[in-house]
Formats: sequence, structure tokens, C-alpha cells
Amino acid sequence: MSDHQALAPRSLYVMEWGKSGPHLVLLHGFSGLASVWADVAAAVSHNTRIIAYDLPGHGQSLTFPGAGPVQLAVGAVLDDLTARGIAGFHLAGHSMGGAIASLMAIAAPERVRSLALLAPGGMGEEINGPVLHNFAAAVTEAELKMALSAMSAPGAAPPDTTLAALAESRRRAGQSAMLETIAAGITRGGRQGVLSKDQLAALPMPLRVLWGTRDSVLPFAQALQMPGAFELDAVEGAGHMLIEEAPERVTGMLLRAVLADRG
Repeated sequence: MSDHQALAPRSLYVMEWGKSGPHLVLLHGFSGLASVWADVAAAVSHNTRIIAYDLPGHGQSLTFPGAGPVQLAVGAVLDDLTARGIAGFHLAGHSMGGAIASLMAIAAPERVRSLALLAPGGMGEEINGPVLHNFAAAVTEAELKMALSAMSAPGAAPPDTTLAALAESRRRAGQSAMLETIAAGITRGGRQGVLSKDQLAALPMPLRVLWGTRDSVLPFAQALQMPGAFELDAVEGAGHMLIEEAPERVTGMLLRAVLADRG
């Protein structure tokens, strides 16, 4: 069971698990919510303090000032962690959240103890823009299920709890329009921005990446182009929605990170 709270209007919404141990920060992907991490977080939270964010423009952080640009999210999360007195932390992000996590590590490498990425954005220009726009436009649980299925491996079904949480968030005034704005920024000109491979290669912390071989949003080939410092775990047959499709593999990757920190 998580302890969660909505903060002041100019702050980010967070969910928290665990009471002691190193901090682990979790960042969801485009159109997601902090709650998508719930099952994974519960499995990792023994002797680990976990913070998962609704990123700016999403869910209960919808009205965060300036929401939209990825760089805004980078600063917002780092500032929130500073305000909480958290100097060092493990960091994990999925898809867009993976790009944000990577930029956080580049901006503040002395604070990030390890970096774990799940099919991260920013590793190559190719991106399935139409799929992201369909996800942004989905409102009902039926529409969301179709959109998520298109991003998952054949036969994979999103959990009912995820569908319900996403549908609830889409009922907030302005949420769909905000997601369309964010999607347009991510897929400008049909391509995504690419992070500096040199900056990624220079990161000093342990680096891990998980990627589904049947990813229909960000092609698996991008995993093979990442700097050699990243430890790659290829999930055979999985699509883009790794938190839902391969929770055991995600949990294992995060446990390796925090256990290594304990020595």
C-alpha cells in the first residue's frame, strides 16, 4: 500500500512506497501516471524508499506551470527532490520518462547513484508518432485499451486498474489537449530529438537498459546503438509497455540497482 499525497498547486504529485533504505525515483512514460509503477514499486520497496511522480502535464500534475517540454520536467523533478532533502538517488524511467531520467543524470551525475531505462526516448530519431497521438486522444477505457494494445506485443492486455486510472485522469479538464501538445513536441516533424551519445557514455553511475524486441513505438534497433557502458537486457517478444508486459524483468533490474548500492 502506498503513501501518496497531492502537494501544493505549483508542486508535482507523488506516490511513495517504503520507509527506509536508498531512494529510488520512478518516472512514467508519455500519457502515463505514477500509479503505473504500483505493482513493481511494492515488490521493490523492502528497505527502499520509492518516489514515483505524475510528470508535469500528466494526471494530478496537469497544471504544473510550464508543463510540456522535457527539459521543464528535468528541472521540476530535480528541484522537487532537492526540496525534499534528497541528495542522492537511484533513477529509473520508461519511454519519455527514460529520456527525462537520462537528462537528469547528465545534468546532475553526482546525485544519480544508478540509471535504469525502459525503452527510453531519445536514443534514435525514429518514433511511431501516430501511435502516440492515438494514445493522447484516447479517453474511454475501451479507447485506452486499443491504444495500449497497439503499443504492446500481440496478446498483451493492459491491467484493468491501469485502464481505470488513465480513464479517470482523462476526465480532467484540459488533460487531452495537454497530451496532444506534449505528443506534438516529442514527435516534431515525425522524428524525436536524440540525446548526446557522448554525454551518455560519460555518465559515471551504473547504467542499465531494458527493451522489448517487438517494440512498435521505439524500435529495438535503438537499443543496439546505445553506448557500450549500458548493460542491455533484451526482453524477447515484448512490446513497448514493459511495466505491464514484463513486470518481473523490470523488478529484477531495479532490485539489482538498489542491492548493489547496499553492497
